[in-house]
Amino acid sequence: MTWFSSLSVRGYRRLADLHLPLRSLNVLIGANGIGKSSVLDVLHLLGKSANKRLTATVLEAGGLKSIFTADGETSELTVAVARPATDTAGFTYELTLGEFGVFQGMEIRRERLTQVVPGTSEPLELLVKTDNGQVHYGEEGFPSEPERGFDRSESALSQSSPFSMASAFRHALGDISAIYHSLDISPRAPVRSPQILSPVSLPGPNAEFLVASLFNMRETAQDRFEAIEDSLRASFPDFERLSFQTVAAGQLGLVWKDSRFTRPFYANELSEGTLRFLWLATLLQSPDLPHVTLIDEPEVSLHPELLRLLADLMREASERTQLIVATHSDRLVRFLTPSDLVVCDQNPDGGGMTVQRADALDLDEWLQDYTLDQLWSRGIIGGRA
Repeated sequence: MTWFSSLSVRGYRRLADLHLPLRSLNVLIGANGIGKSSVLDVLHLLGKSANKRLTATVLEAGGLKSIFTADGETSELTVAVARPATDTAGFTYELTLGEFGVFQGMEIRRERLTQVVPGTSEPLELLVKTDNGQVHYGEEGFPSEPERGFDRSESALSQSSPFSMASAFRHALGDISAIYHSLDISPRAPVRSPQILSPVSLPGPNAEFLVASLFNMRETAQDRFEAIEDSLRASFPDFERLSFQTVAAGQLGLVWKDSRFTRPFYANELSEGTLRFLWLATLLQSPDLPHVTLIDEPEVSLHPELLRLLADLMREASERTQLIVATHSDRLVRFLTPSDLVVCDQNPDGGGMTVQRADALDLDEWLQDYTLDQLWSRGIIGGRA
């Protein structure tokens, strides 16, 4: 599923001036520190801004100075996403942040959401915030001012009318609510502990809802639960089934049955790689994936043979969510196609990260003699330094 057709960023860390075409599956490859994770972070920032959490998210990152491109000249951060045109309309949203005052606080300098309707020459402005701070909402030619109590430290999009087309776009953008990256597997981590049964469908960015999401999937989307068990059997030949044990009122523990042993295993006894693969498989099989799903370094702690199954899970999930992944794993790349890959390199002129879709590199002849991961490791497609 391609929810956004492009992402443009100016002034965010290594993303000095980036334009990234997006597809349903986007796997970013490149050297450490090049800016791959910044792509996930800036999309996450947009999602938080749509949920009226922009100021808090910027402060948690250390303030604007910490997220500006470190060139000594950046004074603004601009992020824009485009929703591809369908039979009815396409959308473009742009947000610009800057510093103000002696304490270098944050202000929203400009904001704009436009809709392009097929057959019309001019885009319809659904939301505009200008340099002078004025905010206008527009629906079919009827502009309006923000309602009383408008918070100028948060995006105008996050405060749009619940009945407007701007609101529909806001909910889609706000669906980008989490980045799935490192997983705490310490002895008292949520993934190793019994969990409260709740009506959730996603495992959570730290697997804090893994047990509840699996239980709910077994009860309401049995085909997806069985697909997870099938993936586990393909990954761990002695695995038999997952079950759940009530350990207290409203709390369930995860039970793993292995054919080699008479007693089952519990989550606190499973290896890091097993837990991480189960967490990712649960996420990717969820029937309620968000519009956009962000995953950073999914290969961590996984045996190389598990990456083939993970690639299959990612490809299937990309039919239901727009998947954006950052990886350093050449083994994972082996099981992908050039159309899946985004090659990230340093701009030779020192202008931050540049990107190119791998299928634009004319690799057909190379792929007759080499696998895709070999082309990457040999530096033929870039993304190495």
